[in-house]
Amino acid sequence: MRYGSSPGQSGSAGAGGRSRGVVAALALAGCGALLASGCAPEGAPGTGPGGSPPSTAAAGSGSPGPSGSPSASPEAAGPPAKGTVTVTGEAAKGLESPWGVALLPGGDLLVASRDKGTISRVATGSGTVTQIGKVPGVAPGGEGGLLGLALSPTFASDRLVYVYFTTESDNRIARLRYDEQRPPGQQLGAPDTVFRGIPKGLIHNGGRIAFGPDKMLYAGTGETGDTGLAQDKKSLGGKILRMTPDGDPVHGNPEADSVVYSYGHRNVQGLTWDKDKRLWAAEFGQNTWDELNLIEPGTNYGWPEAEGKAGKPGFRDPVAVWKTDEASPSGIAWAEGSVWMAGLKGKRLWRIPLAGTDLVAEPEPFLEGEYGRLRTVVPLGGDRMLLVTSETDGRGSPEAGDDRILTLTVR
Repeated sequence: MRYGSSPGQSGSAGAGGRSRGVVAALALAGCGALLASGCAPEGAPGTGPGGSPPSTAAAGSGSPGPSGSPSASPEAAGPPAKGTVTVTGEAAKGLESPWGVALLPGGDLLVASRDKGTISRVATGSGTVTQIGKVPGVAPGGEGGLLGLALSPTFASDRLVYVYFTTESDNRIARLRYDEQRPPGQQLGAPDTVFRGIPKGLIHNGGRIAFGPDKMLYAGTGETGDTGLAQDKKSLGGKILRMTPDGDPVHGNPEADSVVYSYGHRNVQGLTWDKDKRLWAAEFGQNTWDELNLIEPGTNYGWPEAEGKAGKPGFRDPVAVWKTDEASPSGIAWAEGSVWMAGLKGKRLWRIPLAGTDLVAEPEPFLEGEYGRLRTVVPLGGDRMLLVTSETDGRGSPEAGDDRILTLTVR
């Protein structure tokens, strides 16, 4: 076990109901053993959705980072400028405060309930939801609770489920053995804490965890509202962490004996890798700009000194930004040449088409207002994805059937 030294700005859902799309028959069955992840509002003056605010950077100042303007990369032509999203069905409904999701071999799902501290299994062929167990020590409150889920890279043999959760004293990561032979509700073993000491708060707890292509465990953390933690490299708050499955620093991390991989973050809840194994992260802004960042080890992403594309020396600018009422991003996934980003306050799914590290075109919104707040995106391989709503998290306006896991076909 490695010792260390909330989901952030998302706004309220607002009053009134929302429109619903007509949901077709379930189309998730047969996803096999894959183990992967309308109408746009006006942007700020002089920008489109995901575009760049005016930059004050002098030529050659700071770390140039990826371009924020739509352009063709010499690396690849990238996907088409315009995409499509089709809701093909529901994998589950009637979920309470769903947050993390993990795809099991065979196609069923594990889903974490932030506020209940439980993990349930969703049978994707029937939509049946069965609680498999409760994670001891979860202390829900504000934006904390049972957050991210990830399966061990060797899950087929070790049956280990990793969880990121809030306790009375910290945020931590533990692993629990999943034994399907035991009775429902008793199928999780005792938690083995692999990492502890991540700062906790009523807000900005981060919480997304994922195993990367290198089979190392990555975690997005928040600065808990204490903005100074993001620039303090000795703090675990406002960071992206990289560790072994046992919670130890990885050889090749920016600093020896440290799990800190990047810093200067406000509240990271989205992690994904593209086809070329580059790491991307979604981050909540404060009052002005939410961000999609290309993550490189040891890099400073600016918070609280910079928000959005500030062009300040020493800080890496995001690849794309959004006004906070258009996004409040949580989960992200890579599919069909684009990053797909779930918006909480924005109540829409964003498509960010990329050629290498450059935007092919301005980000494009889908499903705006149709399903309410959107929390998590899970890739199923090819053009299929899952999208998890977040109407029962205390900031939504839940309707009959909420919360849901939708099945999508995307282009």
